[in-house]
Amino acid sequence: MPRIALSELQQLAQAALERAGATTGNAASTARALVYADAQGLSGHGVSRVAMYAAHMRHGRIDGAAIARVIKDSGGAVLVDAADGLAFPACELAIATAIERARRHGIAFAGVTNSHHAGAAGYHLEAVAGAKMVGLAFTNSPYAMPAAGGKRPIFGTNPIAAVFPRASEPALLVDLSLSEVARGKLMVAAKEGKAIPLGWALDKDGNPTTDPRAGLEGSMLPVGGTKGAMLALMVELLCCALTGARMGFEADSFFVDAGNKPRIGQAFIIIDPAAVAGREVFFERVETLIQAMLRDEGVRLPGARRYGLARKAEADGVEIPASVLDTLRG
Repeated sequence: MPRIALSELQQLAQAALERAGATTGNAASTARALVYADAQGLSGHGVSRVAMYAAHMRHGRIDGAAIARVIKDSGGAVLVDAADGLAFPACELAIATAIERARRHGIAFAGVTNSHHAGAAGYHLEAVAGAKMVGLAFTNSPYAMPAAGGKRPIFGTNPIAAVFPRASEPALLVDLSLSEVARGKLMVAAKEGKAIPLGWALDKDGNPTTDPRAGLEGSMLPVGGTKGAMLALMVELLCCALTGARMGFEADSFFVDAGNKPRIGQAFIIIDPAAVAGREVFFERVETLIQAMLRDEGVRLPGARRYGLARKAEADGVEIPASVLDTLRG
């Protein structure tokens, strides 16, 4: 695969998004997030998504010129309207506002409504870690998983992320979706004509399947069974009931060009340790736990692998499939 510098990849992605109808600011914000994902080895949320965003703009599912704004302000809680635009500018506004409010009030909640695909959930918490605050991020997504005991998809895979800063080392970053495996694994298996393990997906009739194509037409299974389904329910309510956004079952799939405006939601909670036990106490407690964890050989801190890949990508660039680069250049 061709290797490309991050700065060049950023320029390519931004230019492609602008040609597709995004304003310069919206395109730059989105390209930064996608390149971040590729640099950290999260290619499913990387520049390969540009083609999807471009198709959604052509079909009216996203407004590339939308301007996100705060539409409700209650001090420690704010609501940002993405205005049917790309999610990243709206999330940037939500995070920046919530950091400022957390400094003032100790804790802040920022919701985003009328939004779109938000990429790697952990990306949105980078600024929170830089402010030495604790951050939680949630997003719902179009329907892909059944409720506990159900057979038809209701919830999205509903990613969650959390960041816990350290005094002088990279933050702990937890970032995961709530399906047993990423939907992309079924897509790869389908392309390669391979079976998938039982427990990954159900077919459209709600039966367990080893056929990835049947799973893509049916639903993903939540991680941990009922427990994962309950977590997905919590995310759905945080992101939609509090913000007025569409539930996963009300939003058409991201993987089709034509469809409705997804209008899903994101939710962010930010806490300033200084407002509770104090930053010095917080950092000491974090390090005490980390040292206890690292006494066991083989323990890897959450986020460490991603940070290592990002450092390497900064120096050496990243490998991107030629087909993806051709799409960007075209």
